Amino acid sequence: MGKNRPTNRSRTPQGKTFMEFIGSNWADAQTQAPTAWDVAPFAAARRAKLAEAFAGKVIVIPAGGMQTRANDTEYRFRPSTDFTYLTGWGSVTVPDSVLVIDARKKKPAERLYLRPTAGKETDEFFANPAIGEFWVGPRPTLSDIEAQLGIKTYDLAKLEKHQADWPKPLTLKNEKLAVYLSEMRFIKDTYEIDQMRQAVAITTSGFADVARAMPKAIRSERGERVVETAFFSRARQEGYDLGYETIAASGAHACILHWTRNDGRVLESDLVLVDAGCELDSLYTADITRTIPASGKFSAEQKWVYEAVLEASDAAFAAAKPGVKFREVHNAAIAVIARKVAELGLIPVTAEEALNEDNQHHRRYMVHGTSHHLGLDVHDCAKARRDHYQDGVLQPGMVFTIEPGLYFHANDLLVPEGYRGMGVRIEDDVLVTEDGCENLSKALPRTVAEVEAWYQECQLGVAG
Repeated sequence: MGKNRPTNRSRTPQGKTFMEFIGSNWADAQTQAPTAWDVAPFAAARRAKLAEAFAGKVIVIPAGGMQTRANDTEYRFRPSTDFTYLTGWGSVTVPDSVLVIDARKKKPAERLYLRPTAGKETDEFFANPAIGEFWVGPRPTLSDIEAQLGIKTYDLAKLEKHQADWPKPLTLKNEKLAVYLSEMRFIKDTYEIDQMRQAVAITTSGFADVARAMPKAIRSERGERVVETAFFSRARQEGYDLGYETIAASGAHACILHWTRNDGRVLESDLVLVDAGCELDSLYTADITRTIPASGKFSAEQKWVYEAVLEASDAAFAAAKPGVKFREVHNAAIAVIARKVAELGLIPVTAEEALNEDNQHHRRYMVHGTSHHLGLDVHDCAKARRDHYQDGVLQPGMVFTIEPGLYFHANDLLVPEGYRGMGVRIEDDVLVTEDGCENLSKALPRTVAEVEAWYQECQLGVAG
């Protein structure tokens, strides 16, 4: 990155006189001695486990580089999940860094390659907009990173030479390695669980910001954008970024499962489905959905749909405990969904008949699954084998979502008119414990009465 950038925007002096001038009379940066990060011993244990599983191999895990958004501008950098999991470096990772685990000997050797800070005697200091200190700030020294992460560090320039001494290394293109790393993340260690709690706490505050912004959203041409940016502000102020693109879906847009255009109006009579999560600097993310009446009060039809979804959610919570197959959480929720849509007369068979594998009429109104694993990725452990994921058994330390929903499209002729154009989802983040599960997002209201009271509480002190 940076080598092929256009040079039309400016001309950079290169003469000897200028080089001597710009490289002189700079005071040394005042920095504190780096100390080991809390994540370091946890990441070291993960690397040791991986090395044991692939003894005799050399493993290469790149952080990845900057991604071009347009021409010479880039997206905000996020290192690869596997790199972050094994190093603990997170949002301040230097792009293009590479982790190497050499497991050929009894004691594995670990190396981290990165670009160190350039000396002021080089033109890179001021002339390289990709990595120059004038443009992007100072990079950490090798010794800084070694102290913080506990991994021997090397200049990235040495990587190619060192590779000559290795047999063909394993990379993430190796399916066995990619699957193993994905499945390692099923069980969160205590550091990860703490990070998940923090991400959920910030996300909870972000939802209060959304409720406070609702009156402004109703008055705005693009009310959904008001909702979206209210949450984004909290995520950036207290975290690193969004864990994924926020869904701020008002009215019929809530029936579009991945609605992220967020360019619609918010009517006072609408339900607003908000699916959002804050990503921390450690890159762990929450994933929560609440469906909020724009006016602060549910109509009778909205209340019926909301309470149907809540009943499905409660059934899923009751099923989530150690020793239960992951898919049973979904089965518990979808059984309720089938029964509720049958009650409303939306399917031509009984709920029991609908649940038959050859029928599935109820899935017209909830086509998605109820749960997915959560952590460094919003859909964590995605490369895991099916028999370890959907057919896997819940164990203490797993973190996943519970998110049933009902979606009645505005043009669905099977739905009574009073219910059309209405989508409801309730999503919580769940930690499996020794004897059940903990709702990490329990601070956000779930019942109709709680949501209405919370909405009114959020309005206190909001300027008209």
